[in-house]
Amino acid sequence: MRYSMEKLRIRIVEILFYVIGVILLLILGAIASGYAATQAKKVERGHSQIQQPLYREYRGVRLGMTAAEARAKLGEPAMKSDEQDFYIFSANETAQIVYVEQKVVTISTDYTGGIGAPDYKSVVGEDLLQKPDGSLFRMVRYESEHLCVSYNKSASVTPVVTITIGAMKWAPILARLN
Repeated sequence: MRYSMEKLRIRIVEILFYVIGVILLLILGAIASGYAATQAKKVERGHSQIQQPLYREYRGVRLGMTAAEARAKLGEPAMKSDEQDFYIFSANETAQIVYVEQKVVTISTDYTGGIGAPDYKSVVGEDLLQKPDGSLFRMVRYESEHLCVSYNKSASVTPVVTITIGAMKWAPILARLN
């Protein structure tokens, strides 16, 4: 009799541990799915769509301008071609203007050491994505205007902030302005 009572107690303990294990697995599953949803929201915000671009021009140059209009705003480039101009404004600030059919389709500026760079919030809004190497990034797409704006800050000893305004599809930009 004593032996069967001990067996019964052991089985009750085993069932109790089994039930506790199942409950813990269910809780862990709920936590993991909540974490995955949070991560998905962070990625979605990293490439979100905002109705009006916060940053749409550089020194008066906008996408769709002619090469002549861009050069009138920025002056004589250090390197000039039909496809791209390269400007050196200071030891800390350079810009590249890319043309397709003599229309501006990309504006990219580099700020060495971040000196003179606009605050990221005025370029792409909140929530920069920090990469494992320490660099910071965010790109915002403006579907209605066929453009995107990105902010990238390198993690090097002397960080470089690169801000790029680019046409997502050149044809709509060019057609809208012709």
